[in-house]
Amino acid sequence: MKKIFKTVMVFSLVFFTACDDYIEVEPVGPDADNYFNNEQEYESALIGAYDMLQSSFWNVLLGVIASDDYAAGGDSFNYDQPTLQNVNQMIHTPSDNNQLRDIWNLMYAGLNRANYLLEFKDKTDFSGREQIIAQAYFLRAYYAFELAKHFGDIPLKVETRGGVNRIADQRTIIGEQYDINRVGSISAVYSLIEEDLKEAIPNLPLEQSEVYKVSKGAAQALLGKVYLYHGTFDADKFADAASAFADVIGSEQYSLKLEEDYQNLFESSAENGTESVFEIQYTGVEPAGWNCIICSEGSYFPKFCGPRSPYDNQEFVTGWGFCLPSQELYDLYDEDDARRDVTIYDLRDQQDSYSQGRDDTGLFNRKYIPRKADDRAGSDPLNFANNYRSIRYADVLLMSAEAEAQSGGANAENRLNDVRFRAYGDNSHDYTAAEGDILDAIYLERRKELAGEGHRFFDLVRTGQAAAAIPGFIANKNEVFPIPLVELELANAVGRWGQNQGY
Repeated sequence: MKKIFKTVMVFSLVFFTACDDYIEVEPVGPDADNYFNNEQEYESALIGAYDMLQSSFWNVLLGVIASDDYAAGGDSFNYDQPTLQNVNQMIHTPSDNNQLRDIWNLMYAGLNRANYLLEFKDKTDFSGREQIIAQAYFLRAYYAFELAKHFGDIPLKVETRGGVNRIADQRTIIGEQYDINRVGSISAVYSLIEEDLKEAIPNLPLEQSEVYKVSKGAAQALLGKVYLYHGTFDADKFADAASAFADVIGSEQYSLKLEEDYQNLFESSAENGTESVFEIQYTGVEPAGWNCIICSEGSYFPKFCGPRSPYDNQEFVTGWGFCLPSQELYDLYDEDDARRDVTIYDLRDQQDSYSQGRDDTGLFNRKYIPRKADDRAGSDPLNFANNYRSIRYADVLLMSAEAEAQSGGANAENRLNDVRFRAYGDNSHDYTAAEGDILDAIYLERRKELAGEGHRFFDLVRTGQAAAAIPGFIANKNEVFPIPLVELELANAVGRWGQNQGY
């Protein structure tokens, strides 16, 4: 059964965003400075920090559409999601809000919730406090990494602790955004994130009693991933990445799903299984509502991915015809590659069975297509229960292969071949030198293995291949997205932060 992340937060949790006008209100219930008096209050604050993960489906949707393998889709007659459709063409600007501003606001909100707990981490002592604090450091690292991936050198409060720069264990409250500056470089942001994860890992268990809680392996995998991204700026980080991934693999906590189990990997029955290193939990028990989309405990990323109405199918629900796989992606898969039919729902010979929208290819993102089998309260599209597999073991194996190849390690081929074995059911497609450079083979394998999961665009950026692969991509500009103009203005930061290069 899924953990429902609903909790009543009677204290103030300030989002790192601004309103046009501020009013003074008397707090209802205990205020922040009078909280954190017992274990339950720490746990409630931690749940509040976890809760913002559910809003990260916007990040996934944008990442899928920004890549070369997926078209935005949508209504044929108008730009019904203009930010997504502009990103798909790489013509987005600082004035594009919607999803870009949502990512900015919601990831900072999650970071600030983690900071709220960390600000008071030493207030009350009890057994198990260290594990709660470790989870808060992981969550802060996760939110900061998402912001860095999307926006580059981000503004953060920074302090020095233990002789190294750290993200400050302190909330940002209204008014302080006027004094916060960018860290200085993307590389420096990655260093801050790494320190959070290094502090978290020693106090996290290999297994958790609740599926939503982060384990040691998840923190090690995220640390390895941050090192891998950091390697773009500092090649020494590739060896650190290889070491972190070796810890995950060596724990023997995870394994690849094979054969029929793989066919069902993205179904609700396979959530939080042995291939899951870190999953973001969603549930459909609450009808939700358009007046507060982020109040939902579900996701509506799947609704974007289904064929447009009218479409009648015993297995899938109609959707809005976004995130459409390309014919080129389909053709990358061999006939005997099990991943093709798990990744792509093929309606090319049934294009009269649904309304064809913009960019229609007859192909749909099967991994996150909306399913009828999922139990949902009400009919609102905001409450689909599909968990997001944020870090899968197959991803860890391929990141490990890349880190090993980049740092001269001995395990790159073995890691790559483990993933290929699952795809084909035997060793007939093991890597050989005749294929060419092993890094190119690993990048291609990542493209096929992780298609439709929001990783491809960022892989292309960090490996320097985006300009050649993505139509309209401008080097030294589109590696990151623009800071939403309204956020620059509300923080009085047009001059202090400046806009990202090229925008």
